[in-house]
Amino acid sequence: MSGAAVQPGSAELEALLARIAEGALRREAEGIAPFEQIAWIKDARLGAFRVPIEEGGGGAGVRELFELVVRLSHADSNIGHLLRAHFGTVEDILTWPASPRRERWLARIVAGDLFGNGNNELGAKHAGDFSKSTTFTPDGDSYIVNGAKYYSTGTLYADHTFVTGVTPDGFPVQALLTLGAEGITIEDDWDGFGQSLTATGTTRFENARIAAEEVTLPPADLSSIPRWHLGPFYQHYLNAVVAGNVQSVLDDAVALISRRVRSFTHGSADLPKNDPVLQEVVGEISALSSAATAVVLETADVLAGVPHSLVAGRTDDDVVHEAALRASQAQVIVHDLGLRAATALFEVGGASAVKRPAQLDRHWRNIRTVVSHNPVRFKNRAIGDLLVNGETLPDNTYF
Repeated sequence: MSGAAVQPGSAELEALLARIAEGALRREAEGIAPFEQIAWIKDARLGAFRVPIEEGGGGAGVRELFELVVRLSHADSNIGHLLRAHFGTVEDILTWPASPRRERWLARIVAGDLFGNGNNELGAKHAGDFSKSTTFTPDGDSYIVNGAKYYSTGTLYADHTFVTGVTPDGFPVQALLTLGAEGITIEDDWDGFGQSLTATGTTRFENARIAAEEVTLPPADLSSIPRWHLGPFYQHYLNAVVAGNVQSVLDDAVALISRRVRSFTHGSADLPKNDPVLQEVVGEISALSSAATAVVLETADVLAGVPHSLVAGRTDDDVVHEAALRASQAQVIVHDLGLRAATALFEVGGASAVKRPAQLDRHWRNIRTVVSHNPVRFKNRAIGDLLVNGETLPDNTYF
């Protein structure tokens, strides 16, 4: 391990991002899981990017974190995405009141440990339901966990995982479980056509044991539970992944037109790089990329208000709701910008641009996969219902 967590703007961060970018195309083309690159991230303690410097972390603000996610996704779309659960869990831990548990988990983060995701289930009638079939059964000073989680993005590369479930009485609970323990199995069975190396597969718990002190129980009055402060964060994180992908689209557009030597008989120049029509396409992609990143970072400034609103361990519901609105509006735009850019890329090249070795379709596939998490049609409707009828936005990560 290196001596300290990598910080924003440091030479160490620049070197790490450049190193991750090397070989990203080959890894995706050949299906090489980025275990080596994740080891570099752990060694640099990048997972502690948001932890305050005085607590051993990188001291980054919310805007700096989202800028990092854009740049990681630019370097390698899979790596930017698979760290979503980790950074979301860290964001949660930072809101915990001072306690031995908080200190214990922050120490693990600062040491380089990463978190995975054990939240989603296929048995629920609706995506985003808080009702779970995973059970936490009391057993002395422990709980026994049983259940299966799907779309466990990043868990294969992680040291611990965030898990949700219910008690035998049906009360919602959540916990952090250390991976590698008896009764926990991770299956690398994600078969989506995009984000193929994020390990978005299945995690199974079969009589896995966890100390009771690691399980968070609901308050006695369930009506007092505040709006979930991480909802906007998890939504907007995906916007940052898309923005990074669009930067990669621009890279490939410039490289493609620069090296092509074959044009059309009715083209505007003998060399494609001198053709004003093709130059115009590259210019458009550049504008789409710039706009996507700008929207992501401006919205990140709004999300920064969520942790700043924390009082006595609780965030302000109005601040969280405004962040959810802004993150949702951002997704509607970034969704469009990303897919437009990924499609325009093929207008720079001829039939050779669709050859499999070029892998130029990976951008569309990856962006399409990311934006499919939260369908824009439902999002637009909910935003319209809010503005027209004052209906509160849904309170879950799928919105």
